[in-house]
Amino acid sequence: MASTRDTLKLINNRLDESIGVREQASVPRLSPVANAKDVGRRALRDFGTLALENVIPDPDQPRTEFDDEEIEQLANSIREKGQLHPIRVRWSDDHSKWIIISGERRYRATLKAGLPSIQCHFQNGELSKTEILEQQLIENLLRQDLRPIEEATAFSQLLELNNWSGKQLAEAIRVNPSKITRSLALLRLPDEVQHQVESGELSARAAYELTKLPTHEQVRSVIDSEPDQTPRLTISKVQSQVRQRKGKPSLQPRGVRQTFVTEEGWKVLVTSPRRGNYDEMEQALLQALDEVRLRIANKVHLL
Repeated sequence: MASTRDTLKLINNRLDESIGVREQASVPRLSPVANAKDVGRRALRDFGTLALENVIPDPDQPRTEFDDEEIEQLANSIREKGQLHPIRVRWSDDHSKWIIISGERRYRATLKAGLPSIQCHFQNGELSKTEILEQQLIENLLRQDLRPIEEATAFSQLLELNNWSGKQLAEAIRVNPSKITRSLALLRLPDEVQHQVESGELSARAAYELTKLPTHEQVRSVIDSEPDQTPRLTISKVQSQVRQRKGKPSLQPRGVRQTFVTEEGWKVLVTSPRRGNYDEMEQALLQALDEVRLRIANKVHLL
């Protein structure tokens, strides 16, 4: 039977532990025994699960539009397979909440899936407004589905926050400088034209051609020239009308582009960067036919 002294000593040790007094730091261990599989890993102190009510979207997030159908598909995936990737959050004293740095789409889908909590990667340390915006922008650029005007607005914000030139911004986020130039030019268009770009009614490339016109009135005159078509204007039509309004001769078509349709519905497209004739086209088709026959002989299957 344990003596009273031994019992008190045992209780005292546990009491210290219960009030947080520890002789050693409480860093979680990956494994009590050194193991080759733990090399390069560290304990998951930066990851955890939060109740959704403690997480809010960033009001300054450059992406403002989310596709409802995509959110629904992701919600179905989360219901079936769970959340495969955590979102990234930072603490806000002003809101007393965790604010999303990246992963708002997953957050929305988790809400829609009806789950009570979400897995998070916690940002330790302070991030400047510029660093947050830069990280959000890069993530959205990598996803390649940021809408053109959202992207242009985010570029403009980064330029203003850092007092950067377009070249410095391009170097910071590792994109081609011409992409920055084309994107920012869209913000010079009239508001109603920017709305058409955001809705997909007018392509960003066609809209960029419109920015070459000196006045909003000339831009609107091009837009109104074909009001009943969707999409309203192709790039080639915009280029032609812009050159016409600037008093330049229309571009002459170059090269060859011919499409042949068979009775079974196959289409054969023949293009060339230079002018040619049907004899040259026949030779090109015969060479292509030889290639098809070679693939058949080697049992190469269509993907």
